Amino acid sequence: MRVIKQPTILLLLTMSLVSVHQVSTAQESTITRFTLDEAITYGLENNQNARNARLEEKIADRKVEEILADGLPQVNANVDIGYNYEIPTVFLPGNAFDPNGNADETVGAKFGTNYTGSLGLSANQMLFDGTFFIGLKAARTFTQLSRKDNIKTKIDIAEAVSKAYFGVLVNRERYGLVERNYARLDSLLRDTKIMYENGFAEKIDVNRVQVQFNNMKVEKDNFQQMLDVSESLLKFQMGMNLSSQIELASSIEDIDYFNFELVKDFAYEQRIEYSQMNIRKELNQLDIRNVQSGYIPKLDAYASYGRNIGTQEFGDVFSGNWAGVGVIGVKASMPIFDGMRKRRQVQQRKLTAEQIDNSFDMLKYNIDLEIQQALASYKREIEMMQAQRVNMELAQEVYEVTKIKYNEGIGSNIEVIDADATYKQSQINYYNALFDALISKIDLQKAYGILL
Repeated sequence: MRVIKQPTILLLLTMSLVSVHQVSTAQESTITRFTLDEAITYGLENNQNARNARLEEKIADRKVEEILADGLPQVNANVDIGYNYEIPTVFLPGNAFDPNGNADETVGAKFGTNYTGSLGLSANQMLFDGTFFIGLKAARTFTQLSRKDNIKTKIDIAEAVSKAYFGVLVNRERYGLVERNYARLDSLLRDTKIMYENGFAEKIDVNRVQVQFNNMKVEKDNFQQMLDVSESLLKFQMGMNLSSQIELASSIEDIDYFNFELVKDFAYEQRIEYSQMNIRKELNQLDIRNVQSGYIPKLDAYASYGRNIGTQEFGDVFSGNWAGVGVIGVKASMPIFDGMRKRRQVQQRKLTAEQIDNSFDMLKYNIDLEIQQALASYKREIEMMQAQRVNMELAQEVYEVTKIKYNEGIGSNIEVIDADATYKQSQINYYNALFDALISKIDLQKAYGILL
């Protein structure tokens, strides 16, 4: 048998520990920590809606380039080789070729060759077209609307990520609470069993606590599932792989509540919807000008050059004499009467402008109403949360006093169970109120237009 020396054993042990540490470090590195701001930033980059909004911006930019291309020279080339299997017949008066012919009669003559060929190059350059310049400006304005839509999408994502993040925070607090309640009931159950074994409690006392303990065990499992679902929702809103591990770097204590100093000079322009409406109004005005510019003459320059040939034999198409042809010129066009079409179109768009003005009034009313409702909800939820916190602290105090009295033999088991149930319900009420307060803060930020 081979004997391994002690230094070798130490070396192998050290290598094993290093390997275990490396594996452990690799596993830990797969867990990503996010503060609330980092989670929002990640969501703005990876959420599918955010990606599509960025693509919409790029599409709008390409649309501007597409319209701009209409103002650049348009050059086309063409090649045509044809076989006239039936040369067309032209009918002429009988004396067209014969002075002695009967002018009242017609004679047919075929003009053309069996094979024809042509090739050419043509170019057109727009010199002036009012609709082009208005359309180009409208396209650029539309890109601004796409950017506003992108901002609106970002606000919606920030809202969804924030609410999901708060959901995970509160559910983790709830789960920790359930674990503490589970441990407390487990301790109470063991103490009650000991008192029963020593003759200081009845069997029914043990059963009562056992029922509470069993219910708490089921509740603990349910809260674990609820926590898993809330974490999956957060990863979904962030655009994160659902199989990834996530850790929240922020805590309930880190969250600041609403800062009213930020909104003391509130203006409607802070709401992205108001900016979007302004751009739609501008687009409507450009649309009116675009229709009106149709009355203005259009001016284009054009040029073309080509060569053609006609032969009786196909081979001569490539070796025969090609004749040249070319033209250069300027063309102007102006509508004279279109049956009042443009006038009706302008009238329609002016009516649309009135609708947009009405929409502005309605939007301002909706914003005022949203702020009023969100503000009332926020104040109500904050007051509710504070009240429920006081209730939870009082219920905890009642439970602790009741437990002490029971341990000293001057209280009943039923009082302890009732106090425990009241304490747990006050905890549930507090965390529900806490979550509602956090959500109302997000809603108030969005109503004032300061979520991002």
